Amino acid sequence: MRSIYGGRRGTSALVLTAAVSLVLAGCGSGSDNAGGGSGNAPAGDDGKLVGEQEFMNAPCPEPAVKPTQKEFTYWSMWTKDEPQGRVLQKAFKCFEEKAGVKVNVQWFGRKFLTQNVAPALNTDTVPDLIDQDISQVKAAVVDVGGTQAVDDVLAMKIGEGDKTVKDVIPSFLYDIPQSKDKDGKLFSVPYEVLSNGWWYDKNRQKDFVEPKTTDELFAALDKAKAAGGAIAQDGDIDFYNAYFLTQIAEKYVGAGGIQKAVDDRTGNLWRSEPGFLKAAQYVERLAKGKYFIDGWDASKFPQVQQRWADGEAAFLFVGSWGPSETREYLGKQGGGATIDYGSFQFPKPEDATHDTIEFLPIGWSVTKKAKNAEAAKAFIAYFTNKDLARGIPAVADNLHPRAELPVPDDLKQLNTALTDSKKEKVIFMDSIDSLYEGTYVKNVFYPLNNDLLKGKITAQQFIDQIGPKTAEFWTNRG
Repeated sequence: MRSIYGGRRGTSALVLTAAVSLVLAGCGSGSDNAGGGSGNAPAGDDGKLVGEQEFMNAPCPEPAVKPTQKEFTYWSMWTKDEPQGRVLQKAFKCFEEKAGVKVNVQWFGRKFLTQNVAPALNTDTVPDLIDQDISQVKAAVVDVGGTQAVDDVLAMKIGEGDKTVKDVIPSFLYDIPQSKDKDGKLFSVPYEVLSNGWWYDKNRQKDFVEPKTTDELFAALDKAKAAGGAIAQDGDIDFYNAYFLTQIAEKYVGAGGIQKAVDDRTGNLWRSEPGFLKAAQYVERLAKGKYFIDGWDASKFPQVQQRWADGEAAFLFVGSWGPSETREYLGKQGGGATIDYGSFQFPKPEDATHDTIEFLPIGWSVTKKAKNAEAAKAFIAYFTNKDLARGIPAVADNLHPRAELPVPDDLKQLNTALTDSKKEKVIFMDSIDSLYEGTYVKNVFYPLNNDLLKGKITAQQFIDQIGPKTAEFWTNRG
């Protein structure tokens, strides 16, 4: 699962309109079959997914960069037994075998930036290499001066002839304000990308036609509710709850628009921009329509998501990690149940002007106090080699930034939406979750949004309250 956000990010808007083969990521499938998590047949360089066993047993590629340092320490966002953890263990074994560099790993899990890395920054016990999405790294580590530049990694060869990291990782994934520190230096080199969307099971909804308008979406929700359940939503996760409002608001105000409202010290922009009220009214309609299944707001993740996997609801809105997580759950349950994953985006309201889709890179960062930065950076380049990078789709059933790598079946529809040249690309939640050390969303946005989604306040009350609370936030901040 994508873990809690936090921190501060710059306010530069990001609009990407180039046609690109962007690929996504999630948190991994527990599948260990020969065909990989999505059930694709094993293959190699023909563009099809390789299986996990084939990936694990494949020869190690030769590194182009062999550092003089012979070890480095890596603190991980993953756990050892997760698919990404298994992929990395293979890569570490290869790096030691081929480059003579030992990787000392601690598998902490998602909250390690705030629980482990941040407290260690003022000590001598600091890892050399860390990873997480750019939002969290910037919030917890970068903005307190805890990382060093990794621009030099872009020029490193990856073991595929003269190809460098820069040659194979699209620049729109790193050459953005959100991936740079206050001095404009790059702090993250991506190896996965997240996106999000509505998910449904094609096996259960064989006649389903993906909605193209707001009315069609609500008609589909009404039909699903009448049949027993419309939306599964783990209501104990604040940023999951925020997706509904921010998704729609972005379609009215575009990339950077929500950030502008956060940065307006008077709080007036929340009221003067009509798109915010319209987005809030959209969420109010969801709340009043009682589309969320019973117990959604009184459970603990991933209970409601698992209920969707069990067929209790027709739809789930979550990130690109949704298929891998729910497949892992079904696999552990036994019984052979499967899902044929379909996905679609929120239709753009008729009076909105921005056809948006969200994304967020996960990448490698090197700490400021790293004692073995040379070795850590060499590994970043090595892991970009296609023979190792392909483990992300093959084993974790997720996608890698390298455009030529396979796309798991489960994510092909989402990938198609994300690569649509007509869609405006926006960082998750317009990156407001990482503004001002995460204090704005924690103290202002999340509480009000939760009340709106749960039907405790109306759209107008949301607007009436968030403006003054934003002004109060700035008064207290100084």
